[in-house]
Amino acid sequence: MVFGLATIKQLVHKYAENFTYFYRYLRYRVFVVVGLSMLVGILDGFGLTMFLPMLQMVNAESEVNPESLGKLRFIVDGMSAMGIPITLVAILIFLCLFFLLKGVARFFSDAYTVYAQQYFIRKIRTSTLRLLNKLSFKKFITADIGRIQNTMSGEVDRVSRAFASYFKAFEQFVLAAVYMGFAFFVDVQFAVLVTFGGLITNFIYRAINTKTKVASRQLTKDANEFQSLIIQHVANFKYLKATGKLSLFGKRLSNKLQQLERSNKRIGVLGALITGAREPLLIFVVSAVILVQIKVLGASLGPILISLLFFYRALTALLIMQSAWNYFLAASGSMENMTGFKKELEANSEPEGSIQIPGFSSAIDLKNVSVCYGDKKVLDDISITLQKNETIAFAGESGSGKSTLVNLIAGLMSADSGTIQIDGIDRSTINIQSFQKRIGYITQEPVIFNDTIFNNITLWSEPTPQNVSRFNESLHKAALSDFIQTLPEKEQTLLGNNGINISGGQKQRISIARELYKDIDILIMDEATSSLDSETEKTIQDKIDELKGQYTILIVAHRLSTIKNADRIVLMKNGQIEQAGTYQQLMQNAALFKRMVTLQEL
Repeated sequence: MVFGLATIKQLVHKYAENFTYFYRYLRYRVFVVVGLSMLVGILDGFGLTMFLPMLQMVNAESEVNPESLGKLRFIVDGMSAMGIPITLVAILIFLCLFFLLKGVARFFSDAYTVYAQQYFIRKIRTSTLRLLNKLSFKKFITADIGRIQNTMSGEVDRVSRAFASYFKAFEQFVLAAVYMGFAFFVDVQFAVLVTFGGLITNFIYRAINTKTKVASRQLTKDANEFQSLIIQHVANFKYLKATGKLSLFGKRLSNKLQQLERSNKRIGVLGALITGAREPLLIFVVSAVILVQIKVLGASLGPILISLLFFYRALTALLIMQSAWNYFLAASGSMENMTGFKKELEANSEPEGSIQIPGFSSAIDLKNVSVCYGDKKVLDDISITLQKNETIAFAGESGSGKSTLVNLIAGLMSADSGTIQIDGIDRSTINIQSFQKRIGYITQEPVIFNDTIFNNITLWSEPTPQNVSRFNESLHKAALSDFIQTLPEKEQTLLGNNGINISGGQKQRISIARELYKDIDILIMDEATSSLDSETEKTIQDKIDELKGQYTILIVAHRLSTIKNADRIVLMKNGQIEQAGTYQQLMQNAALFKRMVTLQEL
């Protein structure tokens, strides 16, 4: 008895824990789904009850004996009270009525479940995407990209299947409870037998469920790793093909596919075992009930048949519930992964201030700012002021902290110590997205979307006359106009995945044109011309020089020839500002800068 109670408590805990997970997204919709399922069971039970009066008529009884219905006799009593004669026609009419209502309830139940499932998937996707967008940049650069992609795509689909299986199991649990309730009204002994049979099947399925849950966790792990390998395979396809290493990397993918196959097979075999065992178990318990009812309890055949109808319905519901629960457990690893993923996103969310920045109007001040990656300090006690419409270049050897400092200014990360003020407002109190909307950011690796040139530059703006004019102006500034005219589809040319259809220099110029198209105050160029040939680089550099005084321009450059005209050059070394001044001042006073210039000229 103690073991039985422990089992029931364990089941309740499992169901309650997962019920809370779904309730968090669905709210009242969960109870609508459950209520409709219960209505289906009740109407089905009433319909089944009408078979007993028919059985008594088959036995040539002149009148229906209400006592044989137990506490459900109120149905027949109600018919008599309404003046409806208890005839075969009347019973058949009520039978059809109950099952018609059951069909209507089933339709609304299934339709609403589909609605709730789609709502659930939309909510889980949008909430996860919202948290991902708030993830701190520092955490993102160390995150498992394969896990992110798999969780946002494949894992959401598996959680959707978990939803369907969970509520299928829940629905069957409700139906079993309803049928057992009807059975209790007809025969208490029968209700005890149903309960006993249900416990037996639960013990049988428990071992299978445990193995399924373990297999589900392994499947999620394998899927995350496979997605990571796919991303690497696509991103590095050109290199792998050029160096004859596609087969080597393909072998890694093949091995991971085999692991995925084994995990899926394991789950499939366990599911097949449950499906195959369902009917034999059902017949075994039904046979046992017939023997107990007739041989031991001495019941008559009529009530036994009605009892068996309820019993069959209840036990079938319990077995379907067990099967659905096992399918749910097969996807439970994805729910655990999704829950853990969202908790990680929440724990590493970027703090968001409330003050909106309509535009950059004065200065950005950094005072005693330091940034660390783990135990390594990449920026150490930086103090600098950037004035509006000033052109500032950051120079230094690789690893000196140039890009990190620019990322800090752009609001991509927060300082571990020190203060940052934008137009006199503390950065921590600013809605950083409102500030970032005023920034144009051109990186060393150009960002190209799998879309047309027009959409890549305008970021899907409507082709209004005003937008088209701005688009053409940005093409001119980025020295792209002549190239666009040589293309058959002009600005409607598709660029392919990561701009595979164009050269590196063309991709970089499109990236530059995009930022010049936007309405910005600050233009950041992080090695923006590194992929360009000397002639194109000079053309774009001349265009950038024309923008001096119109924007606050921040330039990170290894090619020191591109920053000669900067208002100020900040020389970085080991995460600190070594010196700052004009190109000529650094050539005279900074030995490190002079050595760098000399080496590049050589």
